[in-house]
Amino acid sequence: MRRILIACLVITAMQVAAQPYQPNWQSLDKRPTPVWFKDAKFGIFIHWGVYAVPGWCTKGNYAEWYQYGLQTNDTARQQFHAAKFGNRSYYDLATDFKAELYNPDEWAKLFERSGAKYIVLTSKHHDGFALWPSKEANTTWGFPWNAVDAGPKRDLLGDLFKAVRKTSVRPGMYYSLYEWFNPLWKSDPAKFAATHTWPQMKDLINTYKPDVFWTDGDWDAPPETWKSQEFLSWVYNESPVKEKIVVNDRWGKDVRFKHGGIFTPEYQPDMDFPNHDWEESRGMGFSYGYNREEDAWDYNSTQSLIIALIDKVSRGGNFLLDIGPDEHGKIPPIMQERLLQMGEWLQINGAAIYNTRRWKQPFQWSEGRKDYKYKNAHATDDWKTGGDVMLKLTVDPDPGFAVRELFFTYNPQQNNLYAIFPRYPNDNKLVLKDMVLPAGTTIEFLSTQQKLVWKQQGKNAVVQLPAYNPNKMKAPYAYAICIKNYGK
Repeated sequence: MRRILIACLVITAMQVAAQPYQPNWQSLDKRPTPVWFKDAKFGIFIHWGVYAVPGWCTKGNYAEWYQYGLQTNDTARQQFHAAKFGNRSYYDLATDFKAELYNPDEWAKLFERSGAKYIVLTSKHHDGFALWPSKEANTTWGFPWNAVDAGPKRDLLGDLFKAVRKTSVRPGMYYSLYEWFNPLWKSDPAKFAATHTWPQMKDLINTYKPDVFWTDGDWDAPPETWKSQEFLSWVYNESPVKEKIVVNDRWGKDVRFKHGGIFTPEYQPDMDFPNHDWEESRGMGFSYGYNREEDAWDYNSTQSLIIALIDKVSRGGNFLLDIGPDEHGKIPPIMQERLLQMGEWLQINGAAIYNTRRWKQPFQWSEGRKDYKYKNAHATDDWKTGGDVMLKLTVDPDPGFAVRELFFTYNPQQNNLYAIFPRYPNDNKLVLKDMVLPAGTTIEFLSTQQKLVWKQQGKNAVVQLPAYNPNKMKAPYAYAICIKNYGK
């Protein structure tokens, strides 16, 4: 008996030793971000669910919060719903969510052509509707509330993962920890977490093996309710994706920007995390879910979105750009166009984006004030409703304000420094301020792949660019040069 006890103790000790990540933030926060994510830089967020049926909210708000607006004090949404759907409840709209035009292979090809390296699909938003055959969704709600048993009658998540895995794009998923009006959540949050959230999360990870697991709905309960540390310990130590999976920082109230995986600002382009991996997300307009109320001028221009990507990458972050498909399963053409144009630019200039890291100097300023913030119609600071605010910071400044005239990225494996400039200089001369280059340094213009002449003028290096030629310089949203073997 004593030998058996000793053997059990030895086995237990070996198991503990084999679990490098313990269920506490001190241990979990030491887990490094998988290198593939640090190299990827550009991902596509996809908000899709029953809320795509109405696909509506007032401008400046989130269309995917449709159900919440109906059941709180959003009179605009309530009036819209009454006019369009009468007395039908939000749950009744699942029958209209047919996704009959959904072609995941076409989606996947579009994502690959956009230059994105990963996607993050809403497996379940705060309304609780699951895009995969989740039995927990039906059990706690008491009626069919997943895409296989209601609406499309199809595993929307699984089909997209299969399609994406035929391409170079990595599949990932978003998951809301809580559900606004789930009766079990309302009555017993701890039981909801134990019998609904945990089984769903394990089902998703074990079944679909995502490269990204992006949680949300974190603000209403502390991490202890979700037992987040315990769950992450399982993910890092035992899950089938323990080596490659990327998680974020939304694991309970007051955890965001402090613990977990990557930090995740949203519509917050002024946030910066020099010492932590991060990713900013935003929609092309003001919403994540598709909003029929938005017009063409509410969408950021392609140039603005590309500069946003450049800005994030120069500061060591990733850019997660959202699209909102409609209830039929079609990605709106304006969103497709933006993605294709970004892909065209990345085909030419991708070397300045992928596999790069933050350099000692993210960007170079012109002369002028550096505290510009967009003022909306109500004269309040608001990045989210700022439209093409990135253009104000680069190519279209207000009088007296400086611009970020150059962005720098660095590839440590090749020891190449990249300088990216959104505005082509009128005199065809690019001035690298306070940069003394070694004699014989090679500089290449990515748009034409030609070597450029440069000279040192005091503390500045002046690069002679070719005369601007739109027939040779495609995708004219920004331009990049590569300074070879320089940057360490």
